[in-house]
Amino acid sequence: MNVVCLDMEGVLVPEIWIAFAEASGIPELKRTTRDEPDYDKLMRWRLDILKEHGLGIREIQDTIAKIDPLPGAKEFLDALRRETQAIILSDTFEQFAKPLMEKLDWPTIFCNTLEVADSGEITGFRMRCPQSKLTTVRGLQSIGYDTIAAGDSFNDLGMIQASKAGFLFKSTDAIKADHPEVPAYEEFGDLLQAIRAALD
Repeated sequence: MNVVCLDMEGVLVPEIWIAFAEASGIPELKRTTRDEPDYDKLMRWRLDILKEHGLGIREIQDTIAKIDPLPGAKEFLDALRRETQAIILSDTFEQFAKPLMEKLDWPTIFCNTLEVADSGEITGFRMRCPQSKLTTVRGLQSIGYDTIAAGDSFNDLGMIQASKAGFLFKSTDAIKADHPEVPAYEEFGDLLQAIRAALD
C-alpha cells in the first residue's frame, strides 16, 4: 500500500512568499526554505517584516488569489490520484492554502495554521507537529503505508530520505549538489514516471 507525499510550494504552485515579495515591493521576503533550513526562524523573521510594514493576512491573500498552479501541476496531480493515494505535506498555512487547493481540485493537504488578530495582523503561527513532513511520513509508515516523497527544499529532505523512494523536483543547484544520491527532476512527466516505477 503506497501513499505519495508531495510538497506544495515550488512543486505544485509558485512560492507564495516570493510572489508576495514582488507584489509588496519587499525583496527580503523572497527568502524561503530553499535558503533557510530553520523554518521557525524564517517565519518569525517574516512576521517581523510584515509588522514593520503594516501588512497582514488580507494583503497576502490578495496576492494568493492571483496565483495559479505551475503549468502541468493539476494534470500531474490528477493522473497521480487516479493511480494511488496522494497527500500534500506543506509548511504553509490553512489561510494561504485553501484557494490554491480549490484550483487543484481539492487534494488532501496537511499544513499549519496562522494566528490572526481581528485587525488582520498575523500575530503568530502554530505548527501541526515538530518536523511535520518527516513526522507525518513516519506516522503513515507506522500504519502500514509505503511512502514515496517529492519536494524541492531543505525541509523536504527528511521525508524524502525516510521514504521507500524520494525525489527532488525543481530544486536548487546547491541542494542537488549536496544530495547527489536523490534523483532530481524538472518536468512533471519525468516525476510521474519515476513515481510509477516506485509504485511497482
